[in-house]
Amino acid sequence: MSAESTEGVRLQKVLANAGVASRRVAEQLIVEGRVRVNGEVVTELGSRIDPDSDLVDVDGTAVQLDASKRYVMLNKPTGVVSSMKDDRGRPDLRRFTKDWPERLYNVGRLDAETSGLLVLTNDGELAHVLAHPSFGVTKVYIAKVEGRVTPQTVQKLTRGIDLDDGPIAADKARLLSASAEGGGSLVELTLHSGRNRIVRRMMAAVGHPVVELVRRQFGPLHLGTLPAGAARELTKVERGALLTLARRETSSPQAEEGEQEK
Repeated sequence: MSAESTEGVRLQKVLANAGVASRRVAEQLIVEGRVRVNGEVVTELGSRIDPDSDLVDVDGTAVQLDASKRYVMLNKPTGVVSSMKDDRGRPDLRRFTKDWPERLYNVGRLDAETSGLLVLTNDGELAHVLAHPSFGVTKVYIAKVEGRVTPQTVQKLTRGIDLDDGPIAADKARLLSASAEGGGSLVELTLHSGRNRIVRRMMAAVGHPVVELVRRQFGPLHLGTLPAGAARELTKVERGALLTLARRETSSPQAEEGEQEK
């Protein structure tokens, strides 16, 4: 990337093509020092970059330059396995990807009986960062559980409990509702653990087995009002937030560890 080079594409044109702003507004963003290329602030309007290799952010939020990358949010219903093809013939994710020409893959997994937010993408690098447990992407779950959960039990979840595969503590936990008539309780858990069936095992360990479980948030993404079984492309803001998270994580030492979760 060089202000003097005649190779590459002018930075303001790249920003306009990415839908960040009009070319005139993009020029203003550059002059104001709000645009970075590969982590360095660029204020020269003649600067050219390679959109295929350079990383651009505006006000600290990553800009998607590769239009071939697709990012989709799915509200996975219960009864569907987190796989593109199930060897046992169970309902899989292929029915939710047929509307996009790209071959999309799921980022991480949700149990078949767990519903909620699942990301589908053809961006393998981003999928690796978001799915691998070493990066600790935060997830928020709402669990309907048996019995009346007490504030003391909620405190126990955040202080930590011992499971067969080691201790675990929720980053946050709060009681949403508890029925005195035996109708169960609703608990919200925030975790960054990638361990298998971790919410179900945690709640069982404190005496409140899960009846229903839904993932409401994944990193910066919120399920919102997306109906069960529906999928939509991420908005520009959501894509920026997701790419910003991925770039921040890949700058850490863990980025070289592990394999992509399939």
